[in-house]
Amino acid sequence: MKKQINRQILQIAIPSIVSNITVPLLGLVDVTITGHLGSASYIGSIAVGGMLFNIIYWIFGFLRMGTSGMTSQAYGRNDQNEITRLLVRSVGAGLLIALSLLILQYPIQAIAFTFIQATQEVERFSRLYFRICIWGAPAVLGLYSFSGWFIGMQNSKIPMFVAITQNIVNIVVSLLLVFVLKMKIEGIAIGTVVAQYAGLAMACFLWIRYYGALRKHMDWHSLLDKEAMSRFFRINRDIFLRTLCLVAVTMFFTSAGAAQGEIILAVNTLLMQLFTLFSYIMDGFAYAGEALAGRYIGACDRTRLYQTVCQLFGWGAGLSVVFTLLYSTGGHSFLQLLTNEETVIHEAGNYFYWILAIPLTGFSAFLFDGIFIGATATNLMLRSMFIASAGFFLLYYGLKPSMGNHALWLAFIVYLLLRGAMQGFLGRKILEND
Repeated sequence: MKKQINRQILQIAIPSIVSNITVPLLGLVDVTITGHLGSASYIGSIAVGGMLFNIIYWIFGFLRMGTSGMTSQAYGRNDQNEITRLLVRSVGAGLLIALSLLILQYPIQAIAFTFIQATQEVERFSRLYFRICIWGAPAVLGLYSFSGWFIGMQNSKIPMFVAITQNIVNIVVSLLLVFVLKMKIEGIAIGTVVAQYAGLAMACFLWIRYYGALRKHMDWHSLLDKEAMSRFFRINRDIFLRTLCLVAVTMFFTSAGAAQGEIILAVNTLLMQLFTLFSYIMDGFAYAGEALAGRYIGACDRTRLYQTVCQLFGWGAGLSVVFTLLYSTGGHSFLQLLTNEETVIHEAGNYFYWILAIPLTGFSAFLFDGIFIGATATNLMLRSMFIASAGFFLLYYGLKPSMGNHALWLAFIVYLLLRGAMQGFLGRKILEND
């Protein structure tokens, strides 16, 4: 049984990791192209515009996570009707949110640039980038729903193919528009939007190709069933509020570093790249947790659920040890690839041991997130995140006068530990009840 479960974990985790790694490539392609346009303002505008959309879309990540958990449980029950309805509900909700973003784009833009400090030229280009890329919202949010649904169906290969397609289209279209049609920032923005819709089109095509037979199970009369809709929005509400806590901690971490000067900001940014790299890997296994935990809870198979959780944590513990060893031996060399600023590299050495603590203290938070989403135990996940976030801010402000930037890193480590510990404590109910 263990071999079979490990195979199932890797079949979902590996394509998910590949998909995760391709996500920053969309932004990297844009930055690379703007770097050859002859003005630093273009690079700055892409950075600002990209940050805005990361925040906006991150907040609506519940469309992927909620859909994944509910779909995996319906898959475990072999409830073909609910499986089909969940995709329609999620895509419909995503399109309504996207429509709201399009209608409110000017107020959103005005509020965002009230808080962003940028030169006049960077702001002008950023606004132009925003006004074009916002039209990709229906595609992005639609893809969130499709990706969550595919993962719930135990299929992470299709999201991987979609992500690769997006990158290829983005590269080709952006290069064509910028260097052949001389469109500059507009070309980059249009290339991004075209790539997003190409990804959505491919997701629709692959759904019809491999899951088109499910259309006969579509019962439109029960689509808006009161109880099902209440559960759908309750789960997504919890994930939404949990994401707000996550965004608050992440944004505050960057802001607190910036308040300590350019060198500390640069150090924290570079060291966070090591955390981000680790998170791409662990998120892949978290996705496997979403799919498999939900599947076995839906099937009422407590034995396989327990075995899956054990195997997931075996992978998590092993990978965290590997990353700790990699960072301890090659972390400084990795930083030197990112920058040649000796002052920043030297200062980073004073905080590097915090990075070594992240894999071992943080892996359980990632895995429990996946298991809780699969179990649709989103309220428990929200409570854990709220306690961990409160601990982060209390610890930072309590230790900041005496520890400075070390207080920020210690608070972040404790935040990760609290997330995992609280979810571990509350998560016993999932195994006991199912």
